[in-house]
Amino acid sequence: MATKVVPFYQKKHKHYDYNYRSIDSRHLVKQYTSKSSASKRATSELHTSSTTSESSRHSPRAKRICQCVVYEVPEYAVPLFTIREDEEGQHKTRSRTVLYSSELRAMEEEISRLRRSTHEHVDMLALQRMEEERAAVQRQASEDSVSRAAEFLVRLRSHTVWENSFVKLCCTVHGYPTPIVRWYKDDVYIDQTGEPGKYRIESYYGVHSLEINRCTTSDTAQYTALAFNIHGESSTTAAVIVKRFRGEEEPYHSVLLPVNLPLLSPVVFTHIDIQYIEKFGVSFGTEGETMILSCRMIITPNLGRLQPDVVWYRDDVEIKKSKWASMHYGECSATLTLPHLNKDDEGLYTLRLITRGGVSQHSAYLFVRDAEAPVVGAPGAPMDVTCHDANKDYVILTWKPPNVIKESPVIGYFVDRCEVGTDNWIQCNDAPAKICKYPMAGLFEGRSYCFRVRAVNKSGVSKPSRVTDAVTALDPADLARLHTIHLDKDRQIVICQDDLEEDVKAPGQPTNVHAAETSRNYIVLSWEPPEPRGREPLRYYIEKTMAGSASWQRVNVEIAARSPRFAIFDLAEGKSYEFRVYAVNKFGMSEPSVSTGPVVVQDRIVIPSPPGVVRSTRNTKHSVIVQWAASKAASELIGYYIDSCLVRTNDWQPCNHKPVKYTRFVVHGLKTGHKYIFRVKAVNAVGMSELSQESEPIVVQAALTGPSSPYGITLLDCANDSMTLGWKEPRFTGGSDITGYYVDHREITDLHWHESNIKAITATVYKVENLKEGSFYEFKVSATNLGGVGVPSESSRPFKCEAWTMPQPGPTYDLTFCEVRNHSLVILWKPPIYTGSSPVTGYTVDICEASSEEWRTVTEEAVTNRYLKITELEEGKSYIFRVCAVNVAGAGKASEPSEPVLIQARPGTKEITTGVDAEGNIYMSFECHDITDASQFAWSKSYEGITDLSKFTIETEGEKSKLIFKHLDMADLGTYSVAVSDTDGISSSYILEKKELERLKALSHEIRHPTIPLKHELSYEVFDKGQVRFWLQAESVSADANCKFIVNDLELTDSQDHRITFDKSTGIIEMVMEQFTSKNEGTYTIQVQDGKAKNQSSLVLIGDAFKAALAEAEFQRKEFLRKQGPHFAEYMHWHVTHECEVEFICKVANTQNETEFAWYKDIAAVVPEEPPNVQTGECKLHVSEFSKKNVGEYKMTLKDTRGQDITVLDVAGKVYEEIVQEMSRISGMSASELKIHCTPEGIRLQSSLKYYMEDMKVFWYHKESKIASSEKMRIGGSFDQVWMQICEPTERDKGKYTMEIFDGKTSYKRNLDLSGEAYAEAYTEFQRLKAAAFAEKNRGKVIGGLPDVVTIMEGKTLSLTSTVFGDPTPEVTWLKNDKDLDLNDHLSATLEQGKYASLTIKGVSTEDSGKYGINVRNKYGGETIDVTVSVYKHGEEIPLIKRGVQKAPEPPKASPSASPPQAAKPAEPPKSSKFGRQEFGKKK
Repeated sequence: MATKVVPFYQKKHKHYDYNYRSIDSRHLVKQYTSKSSASKRATSELHTSSTTSESSRHSPRAKRICQCVVYEVPEYAVPLFTIREDEEGQHKTRSRTVLYSSELRAMEEEISRLRRSTHEHVDMLALQRMEEERAAVQRQASEDSVSRAAEFLVRLRSHTVWENSFVKLCCTVHGYPTPIVRWYKDDVYIDQTGEPGKYRIESYYGVHSLEINRCTTSDTAQYTALAFNIHGESSTTAAVIVKRFRGEEEPYHSVLLPVNLPLLSPVVFTHIDIQYIEKFGVSFGTEGETMILSCRMIITPNLGRLQPDVVWYRDDVEIKKSKWASMHYGECSATLTLPHLNKDDEGLYTLRLITRGGVSQHSAYLFVRDAEAPVVGAPGAPMDVTCHDANKDYVILTWKPPNVIKESPVIGYFVDRCEVGTDNWIQCNDAPAKICKYPMAGLFEGRSYCFRVRAVNKSGVSKPSRVTDAVTALDPADLARLHTIHLDKDRQIVICQDDLEEDVKAPGQPTNVHAAETSRNYIVLSWEPPEPRGREPLRYYIEKTMAGSASWQRVNVEIAARSPRFAIFDLAEGKSYEFRVYAVNKFGMSEPSVSTGPVVVQDRIVIPSPPGVVRSTRNTKHSVIVQWAASKAASELIGYYIDSCLVRTNDWQPCNHKPVKYTRFVVHGLKTGHKYIFRVKAVNAVGMSELSQESEPIVVQAALTGPSSPYGITLLDCANDSMTLGWKEPRFTGGSDITGYYVDHREITDLHWHESNIKAITATVYKVENLKEGSFYEFKVSATNLGGVGVPSESSRPFKCEAWTMPQPGPTYDLTFCEVRNHSLVILWKPPIYTGSSPVTGYTVDICEASSEEWRTVTEEAVTNRYLKITELEEGKSYIFRVCAVNVAGAGKASEPSEPVLIQARPGTKEITTGVDAEGNIYMSFECHDITDASQFAWSKSYEGITDLSKFTIETEGEKSKLIFKHLDMADLGTYSVAVSDTDGISSSYILEKKELERLKALSHEIRHPTIPLKHELSYEVFDKGQVRFWLQAESVSADANCKFIVNDLELTDSQDHRITFDKSTGIIEMVMEQFTSKNEGTYTIQVQDGKAKNQSSLVLIGDAFKAALAEAEFQRKEFLRKQGPHFAEYMHWHVTHECEVEFICKVANTQNETEFAWYKDIAAVVPEEPPNVQTGECKLHVSEFSKKNVGEYKMTLKDTRGQDITVLDVAGKVYEEIVQEMSRISGMSASELKIHCTPEGIRLQSSLKYYMEDMKVFWYHKESKIASSEKMRIGGSFDQVWMQICEPTERDKGKYTMEIFDGKTSYKRNLDLSGEAYAEAYTEFQRLKAAAFAEKNRGKVIGGLPDVVTIMEGKTLSLTSTVFGDPTPEVTWLKNDKDLDLNDHLSATLEQGKYASLTIKGVSTEDSGKYGINVRNKYGGETIDVTVSVYKHGEEIPLIKRGVQKAPEPPKASPSASPPQAAKPAEPPKSSKFGRQEFGKKK
């Protein structure tokens, strides 16, 4: 699809909610013209300004409109150049009056006058524009026809140089396309790989150079630079002459310069040099983090008026300042801050410093990883969301898909939009978009929007992408229809194309209707507005039909399109459609446009084919260069994703998180020494290709380069005409072994260096001869390897050539450091070459902090070894060291001070480990992950290289090296060390001590003389039938293993009595003895052998051990026989239920219907509540309310024709105690909180529980003091309750009370605080009950004597006598039929001794039959007892009479405040009779 770049006014437009062509158009015009008004303001003439305005319409800035200065009062308005109807004119006039006030009305006449001249001027401008366009086309054609062959602007110049120096040839080339430059030596093409390090060819912004290092006479030749492109070629030639220096041919010395030479002219800087002292490197970040890239540099000369222009680039695109990036430069430091990383920020970042002397730049890659997904398994966020083809209500969005490795594939994308000024994000598509492109419709004209995209897979939705810049829904054609005419004095006229057209009402047909974008989900139609379009706003309606059909269907029925773009969804994939468009304004609808012709609903692009062969090459210690062949079929390719994987892990990781378009990529962040494979996949808007083939595995190592420079040049000995020098090896070899060194020297008065050796030397000590005595010399050393000659060392300090004669020794040299840890290091050195007048007897070591100049001696006495471990150093500090040799004459010259050494352990430092391999060899091992191909493991003993290979073997494989001892003995004790070359000083040491040596030798002996490990030693077990099994199990044995079974020194073989088996798959050896008797006492041994490995295990069965085994065998034999008939599978045991009921349970087996079950307790038969459960075999005897009475022997028997069995449980002693404890546990857990219950005797504290018995351990405490049962404190309980009675409580009885139930293990406590209001209420209730009880005890009552029924014959005398009680003596009243009885001679009553009451009836008759009652009462109350009297006549049968009903006594109603009993008033008798009835307990 042909996309359009979003114009500037749509990116910067302010949010408007109204039509920009309405009354507020003046503000919109000022918005768009503000940027160019300043440049237009200087032009004063009308013709010049108009010409400039018209010509700008064909430039990239054609759509920028100028405005007048905002503070000036405008003298004109936007004129209308067409005649309106009177009504419309009047309306417009009134609108202008409102908008522009009185000043604008005064200008109407001037505008009318200018209207005609403007028409003429516009016609002239149109003709002029056409002429300029024709001329521009001809000029472009003329320029294209001109050949742009390569041309040398600056040609090569010849050079004459000295041997072993370097020369650089430079030239500048111009041409289009950019020419290619090749270099030739005497017409032979120069290949840099032919002589590595010899030639260096560079090309930089059209400047090409050839640098020749260490020139020799053979380099004297004619050099040619050939530049060519498609239009031709050009060449330039220069000669290089290399001269060999001889002493007598020394060119000049400063001392030979004539004294009358003029002074040098002032320095004129023709070149500005920039050196970076700090540079940003390859960086890794995560989405959402802040990243800062910075560089510090030294600028020479650093002049304020010559400061460089600082420009930052990402992937060669300049980075502009925004909310996503900010730049700063000052004080020779350039910084780029990315405040919120997104994957959009990934790429190659370049800092370019542009000066008058050229361009200096530095580049490094920034990788941005995906942030943690909101849902596990969700994909990463899309990136680079871009808006295209924006219009009034439409915009197309494109984006790049995320890289998916471990997550499930992306199935689509959700597009969200947000109106500027709000935070309301709206999802625009209900179904995920399948491709990375989406047409967004339904926008509101004049409003600004931001967009974002989210990826979807089956696990969930990703985080949203970075939000796009604000885009305004405007039609670019509307702005193109505005014309600006510039007048003098910054005045201008803005007119619209509509005003120049005729009065058009109904619009014409849209033209050029075509499918701008097709996919299987939608089609985007595009067309040109009708010409002329008219002044009124246009709307569009689209119709569709199946190809070949004449039935048209309206697509956008409800909402008309406002821009000449429209996306149509809901089409059938693979079908052909035709489309046409109508234009509509308020005057009517146009004729339909011409049909588009058949348009197929299908993807225009397909998924790309997989990339070709993937190759990887070494780059650095942490990076690899990956190259691949481009995909053969890749339409609209977005780029490639690269994945990496450690070999044999199948753990693929993304190398880049943003697609790259080129076919070469440097993968960073890899582990040194590890082996990786790579794969690539291509990406376009439809999706990702299949994976490419995996690359060949590659080990991450640095590419081959020249070695680093040697350092630490020291003068070791000096004669009259020679000096002996020593130096340290380069820290890094460049990927291959050092093959030699070159030494150069010069006198300090000489400007040129001279070779000291022609042929490379291999040692780090060299004697330079043929020197001048008394002269001062400087030296420098270069190392060489297969990659070429490395960078030379820094110049040494000047040394004087004069013979040494001092008696003290010369300096030591080659100070090296190893085993640098957080608080220690080891220093090594080499002995002096010059020993003085006597041999060296020792060495002293001095130390100095790097920030100080104060030296102190580490060694109290001179050490004889040439190494020393220095401890108690401060972590994080840097130290400098020097070493002095000592002989009889004293301490000699100190060595050159070492370089500063930082006391800090290197991250990931490993130490030497010891062990024994599978062959029994004792070894020391060391592993290093930072090795290169040139790295070597150097093993030492006492820091002296191991050369005696008769005692050691060194094996190195990959990152691990082993020092193997051939015959380890006491002479091998000592310190062993290893150092890894071509690393940053990686080393370690190990002190082999006697104890460790003995352990290693024992382990080695065990491996060389192996034993078969046993999982289980020899043991026995008894089977159910009384058989005895002897067995053991070995860890693992082979199929060739064999065994022997020996009993009492007699080998047994497999037989019926002794069955012996050996399962070699499990390693189990067993022997089963059918009959184990007293004859089998003795020692049992199993011997097993598997190749060289042997082992045996013995079991001694003698004495008590044998008796126990024999008893168990006999028991099992008897048990087997017992189980042939009915028997107990589980013997009787007890169980306490949750309701504190005891069950005696046993389980039977092998029973039949005729089997008899019987329960007994102490020989007495017991019938259980539940019969035995035949199915489960369970039998239960239930005992409720368990107590001491249930102690005894419980027994159950089984019996039938096959045999009998018995189980007994003695419930006494410990068994009884355990049952009580279990019941205590259940009751304790169920106990309620303590409650108060008052009685006449006192206050009772009680707790309800499931069951209580006397043998439970229940304790009571008052204020943490244990309470014993007494008359004062009575402790007791009932079936479901436990209580404590406080008799006659007093103030001393207040406080906290605790009840504790102890089950033998756990205490269950319940507490109550009896004080304050609780005590007061309880005490009051106690007093009330006490008074009531006293009254009940002393009230009047009948305590005996009267029957319930009396039958008597007529005519006889009846005497009813009863005993009464009361204190004081009660009053007695007799009743008949509940009425007071009138006493007379027939009826008489007596009360003797205050307790015997009698009623006598003389000569009873039938009239005396009835219910009689005696009422006994005193001041505390009373009661009435009834007796029924039946009188029958002589000769009649004795009648059956119902018993009278005795009325229960009423309790006395005493109040808590009642006075004591002696203070109570006596009750008054009823008024009718002193024996009359009264209510019991009623107080008068």
